[in-house]
Order: sequence, then structure tokens, then C-alpha cells
Amino acid sequence: MTSEDQKRPLSVYRLLPSMREFQVLRLDNTVVDVMRWQLNGSQGDHPTDFTAEWGGDPRWRKSDFPNGDPSTPALSRRVVDHLRNDLTRAGSLLPVHIEYPEKSSRPPVLQEDEYFLYLVERAVDCLDPQRSSPPDQLGRIQTSVFRPDAVPAELPAFRSTQFPIGVCWNGWMVDRLADLLGDQLEIRLVWSEDSTLDPHPNPWGF
Repeated sequence: MTSEDQKRPLSVYRLLPSMREFQVLRLDNTVVDVMRWQLNGSQGDHPTDFTAEWGGDPRWRKSDFPNGDPSTPALSRRVVDHLRNDLTRAGSLLPVHIEYPEKSSRPPVLQEDEYFLYLVERAVDCLDPQRSSPPDQLGRIQTSVFRPDAVPAELPAFRSTQFPIGVCWNGWMVDRLADLLGDQLEIRLVWSEDSTLDPHPNPWGF
């Protein structure tokens, strides 16, 4: 985060893979164990071994941001090499082992085929429950209002204690990812200090 970033209004986003023609990763059920860890206040040991397989037309390019689960974003080696120092301030980068169909031979291990699950460890009490909508049956909060003084703006990403299975991205990191990934990202505004910006009507939906 630079001094210029600090001068801008705070904004919080959810990120997803875009709906364009990119392959995405389908993670195994270890994601459920991650969510349990998040819901239990990030106490104890979290999973460290993840397996996934590619989904989508194999002719499409592999996404650098290939997973839309709100609790477990995944990033390519290319992204990690550019942004590792910033990303690790908020969590861990854990290798994802990619499985390939038996009928196809596994390709050589190439740098661009290496992916990491980004486990955001920081959960912060920064939501204003009086001004936010109540959670739905899945715990998702459709309209979020954050307390600016409590938002950990120096971090690239965080989770709120009121919805701990949803990774929130701070605007300065979203700008860096958008510059790097372009149309690979779908960017949904969750909340902003800038009242001229309209939050997405359903930021945590699909």
C-alpha cells in the first residue's frame, strides 16, 4: 500500500473469475474444512493440502484467478511472483495439486501451471451491524457497511468476523490485480466510503 493509496476513499470488494472463456479450478472437499476453520474463529490447524481439477473447455486459457469460492481464492504462480510480499501480509499461499484426467497424459510441470490457494488468516471486527443487512441462511450479508476506522486498509485482503467465510479485498490490491489480470477478473464492490459508487446488489452470490 503506497502513500497515494492511503489518500483514496476506502473500498472493499469481492473478486471472482470472469465469465469469459477461461478454464477455472474446481477444488476438492478440503474447502469445507477451510470453511469450518474460518467459522471456528481460525483456531487450531487449518488444511494445507489441496487438490483441484480444471473445468471448462480445454482449448481455453487457464485463468490466473481460477476459483470463485468466496472463502478460498486461488492464484497462479504469475500473480504470486508479482504480489507475494503484499499477499503474505494477510495470509498464507498454499500449493494446489492439480489432477488431470486418466485418459490424458499429465503435461510437464510448467511455471504457469502452478497454483496456490490464498488462505486469508486475518478476521477483523469491522462491520457495522446496525447499518448492514442481516445475514441470510448461509451467513451472507447482502448489504455491508463497514466502519472505516476498523477496516484493516493496510492489508491486501481480510475477512470480517460477521461473515468469516468471505474474503474481502481492499481497493488498492484490487487495482494491482486488475492491472495484472485485466478481463480475467469479475470485480464486485461490497462497500465504499465514496457515496457516488454503487455496491453490487448481490456481492456474495454467483
